[in-house]
Amino acid sequence: MKFAIDVRGLNKYFGKKKVVDDLSLQVRPGEIFGFLGPNGSGKTTSIRLMCGLLTPDSGSGTCLGYDIIAESDAIKRNVGYMTQRFSFWEDLSIRENLDFIARVYQMPDRKASVENALNNLGLKARANQLAGTLSGGWKQRLALAACMLHRPALLLLDEPTAGVDPSARRDFWEELHRLAAQGISVLVSTHYMDEAERCHKLAYISHGALLAQGTAQEIVAAQQLFTWAIKGKMTDESLTQLSDVLASKPGVLQTAAFGNALHVTGRDPLMLEKTLRETVAGLPHEMVRTETSLEDVFIHLMRTPKETREPLQEQPRKVGQ
Repeated sequence: MKFAIDVRGLNKYFGKKKVVDDLSLQVRPGEIFGFLGPNGSGKTTSIRLMCGLLTPDSGSGTCLGYDIIAESDAIKRNVGYMTQRFSFWEDLSIRENLDFIARVYQMPDRKASVENALNNLGLKARANQLAGTLSGGWKQRLALAACMLHRPALLLLDEPTAGVDPSARRDFWEELHRLAAQGISVLVSTHYMDEAERCHKLAYISHGALLAQGTAQEIVAAQQLFTWAIKGKMTDESLTQLSDVLASKPGVLQTAAFGNALHVTGRDPLMLEKTLRETVAGLPHEMVRTETSLEDVFIHLMRTPKETREPLQEQPRKVGQ
């Protein structure tokens, strides 16, 4: 199997609103693919189209080698889908929840599979604890254990770490990389830039359209942005004032506050530097050229009006792909 996911030209309308706009995407086996975009950008709908939970109005593709339209039932049996909300029974224990899921999948080795899931995800000590009493991190582990119970070849995770503390998020991502090393593919949507940088590849979607795709380094390089950090002893108010002043200056595409620094980004490096030096002249601030971060790029993509966006040029496949 060359691709775990291989979809082309997917479109989906809800009424007159186009929610997914000509989406094409490929995910390789054993790859962690990050799916990013603002709220309402069409990420969840796109994920459901790719795993056969929704039927596209047009377009085609395969998931785990199965046709996403004609063989959606086969896809569902081989995919683990983790939704944004905790969707298990809070009045059942961890073990009882997993046993119920195993019954749904009619697993012949149900008890052994539940025990393996408890051991693999570190849930054994809490196996008899009611799901409703678990913290966010432990609920997340239960949800992942349930996703993995039927040994899927692909995990679809829809903002799985929302509201989870940093330590639990780190543990969760270490588990994802362990699974990927075993050949399991992962498509995960997230708003966290540190999580995005842990992915092998990324895609950014807005208004249902794919705007950027590739590794983190490729996406940053493709935008051809130049960034300066203005540092100093600045209050939030002075940062805001400086940001407002710079917003309309020549060469400035965007400004974004990062702690006690203001990141200023543009496409013309000479004009941007000239504008900044003139603006901060005489002020007790330091200008430092800095690398454009993934977050700078995504802020830029998010703020770019839909009408002025350049369509993503799909990279041609190499011979043999």
